[in-house]
Amino acid sequence: MAGSPTAKQSRKERANAAAERLFDRELKDLPPELRWREWMLRIEAVIFASAEPVSRETLARVVGKECSIDLLIDDLIEELCSRPYELVSVAGGWQHRTRVRYAETIRASTAPTRGASAKLSEFEAMVLMAVGYFQPVTRSELSKIFGKEVSRDTIAALRGAGFIASGPRSPTPGAPYTYVTTKHFLSAFDMETLRDLPDIEALEDAGLLSRYAVQSEIKPAQPNGTDDDLME
Repeated sequence: MAGSPTAKQSRKERANAAAERLFDRELKDLPPELRWREWMLRIEAVIFASAEPVSRETLARVVGKECSIDLLIDDLIEELCSRPYELVSVAGGWQHRTRVRYAETIRASTAPTRGASAKLSEFEAMVLMAVGYFQPVTRSELSKIFGKEVSRDTIAALRGAGFIASGPRSPTPGAPYTYVTTKHFLSAFDMETLRDLPDIEALEDAGLLSRYAVQSEIKPAQPNGTDDDLME
């Protein structure tokens, strides 16, 4: 039917496809040196404009097919070495971050910052840490870990901040939803993958977390597992 959401989506897809055909990735009309420079600027522009780390696949859409993303990134990192911000690899992509030495300056300015992480209460932070280690995990299982109820409000706060998302339904009676961490979780805590989580034994020694709190009901995230299985 004319004007239907499906028809509108189809028109939008055709328009996007046409724009993509017109976009010159290869830049064959430019000399090699200017072509490389333009690719660098494109990569920097995409990363600068993005609110989240930008993946290799996304960056590959704006440069030539034979272009090395890694070499472009290396050149950008070198070019930014004298700037107060840098290009970092985080959460499976790249993102601009202010250098640590300027953190005090930014705080003193009281200027609003982009992508600031939500402030969590101590308990919310502990629940988030438990999700990180034991995902996919249900709210009931989280409550058993802490010996008290983990409320829906706590889960909603972590979801609202973008740190967790719904995972697969649990095979337990009632098939409740489980929760998993997101790429924003990795980005906010400067981690490339879940393998960068602190050593769980150190947290146990500090009395902050117990992997045996729910015994065999929860299977902790395995260091050798794939992150795609643990995050939405």
